[in-house]
Amino acid sequence: MTTPQSSSEKSIRHVDAVVIGAGTAGHNAYRQISKVTDNVVIINEGIWSTTCTTMGCMPSKLLIAAADRAYHASHSDEFGVEGNATINGKQVMKRVQDERDRFAGFALKSVDSWDENNKIYGRAVFSESGLIEAHTAEGDTQYIKADHIIIATGSKPFVPEGWKLSLGDTLLTSDTIFELPDLPKSMAVVGAGAIGLELAQAMSRLGVEVVIFNRNNIVGGLRDEEINQKAIACFSNELDLRLNTTIDSVTRDESGDTPQAVIHYTDADGKAQTWRGEKVLAATGRRNTLHTLGLEHVGVELDKSNRPLNFNTVTGKIEGSNIYIVGDANAYMPLLHVSSNEGFLSGKEVALKISGRADDVSMSEAIANDSDSTNNSNMLNDISPEKSQTETTAMAVMFTEPQIMNVGQSLLQIKDKGLPHVIGEVSFDNQGRSRVMGVNCGLLRIYACPETHLILGASMVGPDAEYLAHILATAITNQVDIDGLLASPFYHPTILEGLRTALRDTSSKIKKYSS
Repeated sequence: MTTPQSSSEKSIRHVDAVVIGAGTAGHNAYRQISKVTDNVVIINEGIWSTTCTTMGCMPSKLLIAAADRAYHASHSDEFGVEGNATINGKQVMKRVQDERDRFAGFALKSVDSWDENNKIYGRAVFSESGLIEAHTAEGDTQYIKADHIIIATGSKPFVPEGWKLSLGDTLLTSDTIFELPDLPKSMAVVGAGAIGLELAQAMSRLGVEVVIFNRNNIVGGLRDEEINQKAIACFSNELDLRLNTTIDSVTRDESGDTPQAVIHYTDADGKAQTWRGEKVLAATGRRNTLHTLGLEHVGVELDKSNRPLNFNTVTGKIEGSNIYIVGDANAYMPLLHVSSNEGFLSGKEVALKISGRADDVSMSEAIANDSDSTNNSNMLNDISPEKSQTETTAMAVMFTEPQIMNVGQSLLQIKDKGLPHVIGEVSFDNQGRSRVMGVNCGLLRIYACPETHLILGASMVGPDAEYLAHILATAITNQVDIDGLLASPFYHPTILEGLRTALRDTSSKIKKYSS
């Protein structure tokens, strides 16, 4: 960090607002503020597109789409359809990159339309004097004083200490894997969360020899043991899951023609084992970088997990300050729709303050009258004037096959709170449409309050989980009870009939609980 100079020795730029970070949350915040003032700057280090479009949601789904086509082309014998897909790894990765760049181009086009005087290409930190120091790519430092500050610096892949040095270019992260010019022959995926599970299955289906290491017996971050065990059973039919393993060390072997990564680990039985292959994907989660910004100089406290204390979970505002921390940076709920909403709402609140309308216009009115909240070309069309998704219903989907979804409160949260609950469920092993399609492995569990008949949450591994997640999240958000959902039509034959079965089971258990 640059040693603070006296005000007489440096030029200080005073702005109405500064946005630090140009991801989804940062873009949305900047757009809202720039509607009411030109005296705003956005500071960004690295790409000016979003994590989702560049190295997250979109490239991973492009890879998964190719993988699913290859897999089903080669695994349809039970339908009487025989064949084997020929996989062109270079073409697979080229399409991923080309389409990724096309998606990213939409965000970059928006950035290009912004006033260049408002954009600073560099890294922002807070000095001891409380000023923002923007260290530019050219080696200069700009000093900025802002009336309002929105921090949207996102997150970075976590890599265990020493792995970069030990593995060199045999190490991949979710930020670098989509830059591969070709598919590797073999790969170890360390971590069985959403990123690890999705990419491991995709690579495996594309002909890569894949193993998955995880330190515990949980896949997909599932907190319902019944769902977790079902998920393990479903994925074990296809993937080499090495759960309850401890990685002791990683090295790089350059003795052959091609460098190899080597993993020394202790397996679930306590035996020392070794894996070697072409690449290692560190999928051990993503972490924010708040601890590197000098936030202690502006009175922002962080907990042991690097999350800000005393912040509003809707707007990201730090209590008693002019600072907002939004999106993946606050690590509250690192999901795209949440980041989008937090960026929009923080930017809207700051815009109201700058324009002097904060005391005269409610947030609800401001959002209701803003075209961005209803324009379908914008990611913000799902915002309710009265509340954001961050304070309604949590929802997460993993695009594996079978898919995994969680909505509302987890079973662990419900039990920790001591809430009365019943659990209704349905197996998809023999559900009609699932068997017809040959995707009959799965389990849905619904957690409901026996007193109100409202759904508290749900967890599922199984086919079309993404669609069931939306139905259940909508029911939770709008307080549609079990009977209300059962009164809705269920078309035959669909996988959604499995949801009806689970709802009927839930209703039956509510009656038993009440009797």
